[in-house]
Amino acid sequence: MINSEIQSPESDRVRVGECIVTLSSREVEVAGARRTRRLTPKSLGVLRVLMRQPGRVVTRDELFAEVWPDTLPTNDVLTQAVTQLRKAFSVDDDNGQAYIETIAKTGYRLLVPVQPLADHETDAIAVAEDSTASPPPAPEAVATGGAPVVDRGSRRWRRWRRRLLLALGVAMLLALVVLSVLLLHRPAPVNSPVDAAVENGTRVIGSPERPYRLITATAGFETYPTLSPDGSQVAYEGANDDGTGGNAIKVQTSGNAPARQLLSPPAGASDRFPNWSPDGREIAFARFGADASCQVLIASATGGAVRQATRCDGTELLSFDWTPDGRGLVFGSMVGRYAHRGIRVLDLATGQWRALDYAVDEDDFDYAPRYSPDGRWLVFVRNPQLGDLWRMPASGGTPEQLTTESAELRGWAWLGDGRHIVFGRRVDSEARLYYLDVERRTLRDAGLDDAQWPAVSRRGDMLAFVHRRAQFGVFRMPAQGGAGERLFASSGRDGQPMVAPDGRQLVFSSDRSGSFALWWADMQRPESLRPIEGLKPEARQAPDWSADSRHLLVVGRDEHGEAVVYEIAPRDEQLQRLPVPADQPLQALYGADAEQLLVVERDADQHTRLSLFDRSVQPWRRLASLEGVSQARFDRSTGRVLFTRLAAGGLWSVDAALTPGSVQQVSEDRPSRWRYRTWTVAGNGSIDYLGSSASCGTTLVRIQSGREEAERCLDAQRLSAGNGLSASADGSNLYLALAISDGADIGVMRLPEQPPALFPAFSKLLILNEKGPS
Repeated sequence: MINSEIQSPESDRVRVGECIVTLSSREVEVAGARRTRRLTPKSLGVLRVLMRQPGRVVTRDELFAEVWPDTLPTNDVLTQAVTQLRKAFSVDDDNGQAYIETIAKTGYRLLVPVQPLADHETDAIAVAEDSTASPPPAPEAVATGGAPVVDRGSRRWRRWRRRLLLALGVAMLLALVVLSVLLLHRPAPVNSPVDAAVENGTRVIGSPERPYRLITATAGFETYPTLSPDGSQVAYEGANDDGTGGNAIKVQTSGNAPARQLLSPPAGASDRFPNWSPDGREIAFARFGADASCQVLIASATGGAVRQATRCDGTELLSFDWTPDGRGLVFGSMVGRYAHRGIRVLDLATGQWRALDYAVDEDDFDYAPRYSPDGRWLVFVRNPQLGDLWRMPASGGTPEQLTTESAELRGWAWLGDGRHIVFGRRVDSEARLYYLDVERRTLRDAGLDDAQWPAVSRRGDMLAFVHRRAQFGVFRMPAQGGAGERLFASSGRDGQPMVAPDGRQLVFSSDRSGSFALWWADMQRPESLRPIEGLKPEARQAPDWSADSRHLLVVGRDEHGEAVVYEIAPRDEQLQRLPVPADQPLQALYGADAEQLLVVERDADQHTRLSLFDRSVQPWRRLASLEGVSQARFDRSTGRVLFTRLAAGGLWSVDAALTPGSVQQVSEDRPSRWRYRTWTVAGNGSIDYLGSSASCGTTLVRIQSGREEAERCLDAQRLSAGNGLSASADGSNLYLALAISDGADIGVMRLPEQPPALFPAFSKLLILNEKGPS
């Protein structure tokens, strides 16, 4: 019997049919495709086996023995690997069927020839691709009878298509060359950072300067900046210099001169959220008292003449700004004793309130309203936990949506031209600033890492922002107190640790590899730590484990930047996209049984809801829905669903069928609206909240058997991340992300003369590429 098996190719690059496979990087180059495609390690393993004998049927048992040795994989694992291979090799709409054939109840067969490429051949591939002659089959393929040949008509069409794309590419290249020449002949900016680093293009004399400078450099946190109208001074929130605790308002020039404290708050009080008046003479701010009182005060910018504007609720989502004439303050939605749904204006001379007449639903919370420089428009953030920017006429009217991010927004400000907005947004493991062209609805990254809470001067084109670069690690902490243990140390930012019901497996999000990914490990085998290939996780909500610890539900981004739900078997490296009939899924959970899934979704009208789906039928059937939900967890010990709301702080429960009559409030104030993800439910039914206090970085409050225990300190020094945690099945341990290093400073910079994108038409594509395979 003649052995026709092809030996493993020595070259790192192999021609498979009309595609080129790079084995070391697991990349597939397809003629006519815009991007290379990446294979998972298991898919590449299957391909290696099939490549040995093109045209021969390889049985499933052979593939299992070679690719999944010493394991007991299911058929779905192999099917998923082959599907991924076909997708990688696909051209037009053939779905890769011309490359790999399924032999019913037996195995698979590679239908195209395989040819190892020498190094000198790889540079000539483009020429060979356009040749009219068909590539010769590998000798080994001939020995086995030859692999089926791809249709000549299809190949001819692909050649014409490649030539057309090449012509279009040449035309675009010429256009870019012309544009580059024009740009090169523009006068160079004075004090260019590049000029500071490179002299005459021949010698490096230093690193490029940052476009901003930090005016604070002390330990601790300086936050919420506001600029004087001319941009010469910055007021911000920082630690009280009097040694009585709490925070105070500091004022500093936009250079590096020492700061002065505006006022001395009473003992135990904190002054927060400063806002400079349009004429530059006064600063409005909120004072939170030790007795939970709240006032909005106005002081002279030099530090005297304090007066009260109004009383307020004591929440972190209090928001206000000056009216353009400086005679009033505009407030966002308020809760508590002074609750009001929607935006209203306070006249400072009379103390009278005027509510704006516009459409605001019961579940909407409108935050951070600000007037445009010309006074015509009012822009605000609706539901900042999962928020977007909205605009309406200054006197009220019909709001229009400016962004479709459903993101955690971290502050925003108008630019002086009244056409652009700069806003902060949490992206993956960091917060970044973006420019928004209000009329064109296009976005552009501002190019500032770890930046949030921007402020812009009314004149002078100065930008101030909070620069925070925290490093978070994953910890296992005893719930009853004691030293915690850090898991999987790295220099990256780890977050959202979710422990499986079996107590062995853990997944968490991290940028430790240079890109944001979901990582899995068997905690009894630390060397098993690895990223889940082929997944771009969405950082809004943490994954959810199945009751048997075999699968995960994860919301991620597809190649188009759209949010989709994946079901993952992490041990087998299997990933499947689920056909969830939801406009925009935000979170997915396992319900009372394997065929029922709970999904927090956002519809076309930007309303959020929790829906229960039956996935045993196709298409999935929606069984019930609950409006206004921001996050949910399924408590398997009691069979109930716990959830938070967009429009209020606190926690609620509902039965597994989402019956409206079963809704009950579990807690009135925990978690807060802003920290709506800092809670979890253990397998024993206990509910844990993470917070912080003046004396403790991370605190814990536990509810067990309907009774709330006293708050205790988990870690006195380190703050916890606010985007997800989990508990062991018995509730004895918590898995959370704690700051290894932390702090926030105020950065200032002069805004560029032309903030909009150079190519506005491509701005949306830029954002989608950041979200995709941040």
